[in-house]
Amino acid sequence: MRVLFAGSPAIAVPSLEAVYGREGIELAGVLTNPDSPKGRHGTPQPTDVAEAAQKMNGVPVLKPLKLDAPVREQIGLLKPDLLVSFAYGRIFGSKFLALFPFGGINIHPSLLPKYRGPSPIQTAILNRDTITGITAQTLALEMDQGDILSAEQIPLSGGETAGSLGELAALKGAQMLTEVLIKIANGTVTRTAQNHSEASYCKLITRDDGLIDWNLGAVQIEAKIRAFNPWPLCRTVHDGRELFILEAGIFKGQTAEKSRGRVLGIDKNNGILIQTGDGILSVTKLQYQAKKALFWRDFLNGVRNFSGSQLGF
Repeated sequence: MRVLFAGSPAIAVPSLEAVYGREGIELAGVLTNPDSPKGRHGTPQPTDVAEAAQKMNGVPVLKPLKLDAPVREQIGLLKPDLLVSFAYGRIFGSKFLALFPFGGINIHPSLLPKYRGPSPIQTAILNRDTITGITAQTLALEMDQGDILSAEQIPLSGGETAGSLGELAALKGAQMLTEVLIKIANGTVTRTAQNHSEASYCKLITRDDGLIDWNLGAVQIEAKIRAFNPWPLCRTVHDGRELFILEAGIFKGQTAEKSRGRVLGIDKNNGILIQTGDGILSVTKLQYQAKKALFWRDFLNGVRNFSGSQLGF
């Protein structure tokens, strides 16, 4: 069975590697997003999937801006049987899906039909869910509405970041994909239609989502800090400088301070204490824009009069 793999970010790389190394599967090609500017100098860099595919001898890598007729013709020449997608980031049209006799499958890091859309990992953390999961589904013309081929729960401890949960989902997704491909090849895969009445959706994350609103409660802000790590990172302003809050907890003590965003002081066991709209956030790792990330004690050694200051835009 010849497979075309579509994906872009790091979360998809283990699945690409699973397809490439699987007996009975031939990787016909890789479809990924075009190179994009990265770093201080804006030098175009390949996606994580493209970078991984470059190490796979003889595997064509396609980086089209859009899936138009010339691209469809190019893919048709590869004679793929099945499309496998994980975090490619685009909806496939009917003409494109018609290129694959076996259709297409997609790995999605949630328990569908919950959290259809582009940010299921961040949304599960933001909502402080206790369980999320990974789902293999058939590719449909509508976003994340295909039949379910396999699903697995992932329990959440409440300490996950988008980065750590993404790494776990990447590994579980690769394992699930391998199992589903075997079932497709031997004709034993089963399909279960989603209950569309139970569907929920998540939105595309932007850099502005990382802005901290100190009117929110400490529980909500702490969840945002985890959900937006490693990108876009949660940030505020101190003394005219952009300040990233990288790690934090919820302080159990109480104070009489009512000014939201006020730096109350420190607790030797919990870090820097900041008043929120409901409760106190204890910050343990911070970073000024373009500076090193620092543990809270080291940060305070280089910043005068931080205690008592007011944070916010």
